[in-house]
Amino acid sequence: MSATGKQLFTTLESDGTLTVEIEDVTFPDPTGNQVLVKMEAAPINPSDLAILTGAADLENADYSPGKYVATMPEPFNTGSKARHGQKLPAGNEGAGTVVATGDSDMAKALDGQRVACVPGNAYSQYCIADAAMCLPLGDHSAEDGASAFVNPMTALGFVENAKMDGQNAIVHTAAASNLGQMLIKICQEDGLELVNIVRKAEHVELLKGLGATHVVNSSDDDFMDQLRKAIDETDAFYGFDPIGGGQATDNVFKAMEQVAVGKMTEYSRYGSDQAKRMFIYGRLDLGPTILTPSYGFGWTLSGWLLTPFLQQAGMETVMRMRQRVLDSLTTTFASSYKKRVNLEEMLTKDAVTDYRAMKTGEKYLVTPWG
Repeated sequence: MSATGKQLFTTLESDGTLTVEIEDVTFPDPTGNQVLVKMEAAPINPSDLAILTGAADLENADYSPGKYVATMPEPFNTGSKARHGQKLPAGNEGAGTVVATGDSDMAKALDGQRVACVPGNAYSQYCIADAAMCLPLGDHSAEDGASAFVNPMTALGFVENAKMDGQNAIVHTAAASNLGQMLIKICQEDGLELVNIVRKAEHVELLKGLGATHVVNSSDDDFMDQLRKAIDETDAFYGFDPIGGGQATDNVFKAMEQVAVGKMTEYSRYGSDQAKRMFIYGRLDLGPTILTPSYGFGWTLSGWLLTPFLQQAGMETVMRMRQRVLDSLTTTFASSYKKRVNLEEMLTKDAVTDYRAMKTGEKYLVTPWG
């Protein structure tokens, strides 16, 4: 029997008009390895905002119940040409209860269970999910499990990636985030050194309270001195940056090279031969990524996305990571939320402009049924 419920859609037209609205949808019966999940909770992650808000002018948007219409400025509209005219669902992850299943054994085994899932349309009262991508939550609540995939698996992915590349230390920018706090705990558990970069004094105290040893504040006058010292003490020449725009990565590369040059016994016009690598995994700053010719040629800058990493890591590693998340869901991988909103409330001006700001410790949780 098919189910009917509310679902959020986002559409960007070629003229830059962005429409985000709630519609009534009839969901198909699940088949094969599919399950139908009655969604109970879904977080708004930075990765969701790419299609939910992007760089749209939200201050001057037209807001009405269950809908807003905004203008996407250039060059962001042209840069999103591939999605023009497409009505897209949103919401990478969430949690809810399986109310119907396809006929595969894996799907049937989830009938009636509360699960975390990554359907891609989690801002909805129902969604179809692949049973293989569902994580049974047991006695955990939907709120506990709503953020069980993106941040935990990303933080674990950083550590797994570092180990694969033979690294024993990591640099992480914007480190006071929910994900950053998870990474601190993972590195403590796995014996990796971690250099945390934050931008507020209260964030320094927050992370030190979690047991972080190396926390540097980019707002301090002696920031680069702090960063060089931390990298020197940890040999961290490998890092992850969710900021993307500006000079966050550039600053880290500079500090890495200055530490490496300080250890050289002979001068080289090309700089040090120390391999330095940074991964950009987000766009908290939508501006250009600025790099300067100040760290020789022994550096690599790459993008990092969770799904390609999981495909590369293989099923055995992925299953081990998923089990680790479930085992520590309310400790290492716990998430906190500033506010809970239903589908209509998430499209009000106050809510949209607030969660688009992506402030540390102020994540929203969507509860589709109110």
